[in-house]
Amino acid sequence: MSWNPALDPHCPTGDGIDAIDTLIVPRARDIGGFEVRRALPAPRRQMVGPFIFFDQMGPAEFVTGQGLDVRPHPHSGLATVTYLFRGALHHRDSLGTDRWIEPGAVNWMVAGHGITHSERTDGAVRAQPHALFGIQTWVALPAGAEDDPAGFVHVGQDALPLLEAEGKRVRLILGEAWGARAPVDTPSEMFYADAELAPGAGLPLPDNHEDRGVYVVSGSVRIAGQDFEAGQMMVFRPGDRVSLHAGDQGARVMLLGGATLEGPRYIWWNFVASSKERIDAAKEAWRAGDWAHGRFQLPPGDDAEFIPLPG
Repeated sequence: MSWNPALDPHCPTGDGIDAIDTLIVPRARDIGGFEVRRALPAPRRQMVGPFIFFDQMGPAEFVTGQGLDVRPHPHSGLATVTYLFRGALHHRDSLGTDRWIEPGAVNWMVAGHGITHSERTDGAVRAQPHALFGIQTWVALPAGAEDDPAGFVHVGQDALPLLEAEGKRVRLILGEAWGARAPVDTPSEMFYADAELAPGAGLPLPDNHEDRGVYVVSGSVRIAGQDFEAGQMMVFRPGDRVSLHAGDQGARVMLLGGATLEGPRYIWWNFVASSKERIDAAKEAWRAGDWAHGRFQLPPGDDAEFIPLPG
C-alpha cells in the first residue's frame, strides 16, 4: 500500500508529554541464557486495551545444538500472537497444528476454554547456529468468548497490510488502524502493528481506539520533546492526538491497544479469566492430567513431556 494520509505525523499533540498515562520500564530477566523483558502486566498497568501480556524475547544467539525448549503447557481465556523479527519457532498444539513461526507472519492462537502448545527450536534449525528475536503477546478474551472452542490461524507476512509513507513502513498485524484492517478476525476491537522508522520520521498514533501504547524495540523515539529508549513502553491517555518521531538512529516500535474490556482480569500462570473460579477450574483440569478425556490434551507429536502445574 502506498502513502496513506492517515500516517501524516503533522497532527496536534494534545497536552504533549502529559498525554502519557504510564511509563513502563520492564526489567530484563535471564531464563537460562535467554533474555526476556516483560512490559505487561506491570504493577501500575495490567492491560492496554485487551493486551494483558507483552514479552520481548531476546535477541539471543544459539550455538549448534542449543535452542529454546518450551515444553507443552496450557492456556485458557486468552489468545496469543508470537511475532518474530529474526529466527524461527516450531509450534505444535493440541488441535494438531504443526507449523513453523517465521518473521513477519501472524500466528494467532485462541485458547478459549483450553489449549495446550509447545514452542521449540528443533530439527534443522537447531543443527546450526541460529538467532531468535521477537515479541509474544496475550490478548484477554471478552467474557462472552472465554469458553469458546480453541483455534489457530496463520497469516503470512505478504497478506498483512503494509503502509508506507515518507521514512516509515508499518505492518498491521491485528485489528484496524490508519484506515487499514488486518485479515485476522479478533473477538474485540484492537490494533497491533510493527513500525520501522527512518531517523526523524514521524508517526501519529491511531486516534480511533480508547487505549493505545507504544513499545520501543530498537533506537529511540521523541514525544513532545522527551526521548524514550529501547525497552520502554508508553501508555497514552484516551482521546489525545499524539505523534512520535524517531531519533537520530531511527526506531522500530510496536503499537498496540484497543477497547478496554468489561472488567479487570485475573491472571495466574498461563490462565486468564474474569473470575477466580474460572482460574481454579483451569488449574484443577491441568493438575488432573486426563489427556484422553479431560479439558486439556497434549500436542500430537510432542506428548512425551509437559510442564507441571506450578506448586
